[in-house]
Amino acid sequence: MASDHNNPYHVAISQVRLVGEILGLDGGMIELLSRPKRELTVNFPVPMDDGTIKIFTGYRVQHNSVRGPCKGGMRYHPEVTLDEIRALAMWMTWKCATVDIPYGGAKGGVICDPKKMSSGELERLTRRYVSELMPLIGPHTDIPGPDMYTDAQTMSWFMDTYSMNVGHSMPSIVTGKPISLGGSKGRDEATSRGLMYCVREAMDVSDIKRKEATVAIQGFGNVGWNAARLLKDELGLTIIALSDSSGGITKLSGLDPVSVHEHKRRTGSVQDYPGATNITNEELLETQCTVLVPAAMENAITSENADNIDALILAEGANGPSTLRADKILAEKGTLVIPDILCNAGGVTVSYFEWVQNLQFLYWSNVEIRERLNEIMTYAFSKVYTTAESKDVDMRTAAYLLSINEVVQATKLRGIYP
Repeated sequence: MASDHNNPYHVAISQVRLVGEILGLDGGMIELLSRPKRELTVNFPVPMDDGTIKIFTGYRVQHNSVRGPCKGGMRYHPEVTLDEIRALAMWMTWKCATVDIPYGGAKGGVICDPKKMSSGELERLTRRYVSELMPLIGPHTDIPGPDMYTDAQTMSWFMDTYSMNVGHSMPSIVTGKPISLGGSKGRDEATSRGLMYCVREAMDVSDIKRKEATVAIQGFGNVGWNAARLLKDELGLTIIALSDSSGGITKLSGLDPVSVHEHKRRTGSVQDYPGATNITNEELLETQCTVLVPAAMENAITSENADNIDALILAEGANGPSTLRADKILAEKGTLVIPDILCNAGGVTVSYFEWVQNLQFLYWSNVEIRERLNEIMTYAFSKVYTTAESKDVDMRTAAYLLSINEVVQATKLRGIYP
């Protein structure tokens, strides 16, 4: 098994091999599932505001496409690595299969620090990056979307650049667009809404009363902030701790996510929120609560802190927030872990809705989006939970058993060409 400190791609491979052995897959199939189908590294120049030229490195990895076109976000971050992108692409394959939408997994990223770049520099970087990806992407082959430090504006530049290159408007090339450019209603909160539906189902199967439930959320970006709002407003849970990259806050009587969001907008941090006590991110993860939501970076929960996790339910809003060793500790503690490939699959599900709407030029209401998402997430949770109970395994293993088997069956049915 992989250690806490292996890179995410090694962790992703270990997960496949573990589940492959349980499923009785042969070595060739396990090897096929462990390797990306295609990957591209590009080094490209971007004119900066001061007149200099800077060279950036970007990646796009397509892991698997046997169940449909590849789908996955693109992130801008100074610590992006090829192995991280490989792992995220693989996890996207399993995520799409877990909620049974007809996509394979992909991921992209550019090594940059968007916090230190102007809007003009980010636009030029995006447009050049898209131009470099043109041979690989398309509305029926690989559909990117937003991820860390990319947003609806980034997707607008992406769509426009692709459209200018092909000679006509192509909204279906990318998801996460503004509604005025063919985006789907409900996309901004989709990941968090899907998480909320999963938490609701987890509390129901665990016989936890909502009025008595408390929540701690690590990460107060789009996923964390919307999760806090929805868990409070729609499930009636009490938010007792929130954090961002600079630190966290706690208030046992409850925090108002909307007010905290406004405070962060004004000050740049959730810390020093009136009436709350400042805490560290490490302290937030160990807060006694009913539901803990890690919604920040990978590997937040490791063997070093897993034994100190004091939550009944761990809802993984981020991708890969728990290491393999942490998983084992949490399982022994009896913590109900809603794995990332199920818990945060609401985002890719509504991205799929957006893509379908773009292809049909027929758009759905917010009510329709929520009803369809609720149906898909509820069914997926039930399927994973039932499998975990019947196979006597944890929820993550159950999700992988189901998703990997879906990809294996599709591979066998299609055969190996030629």
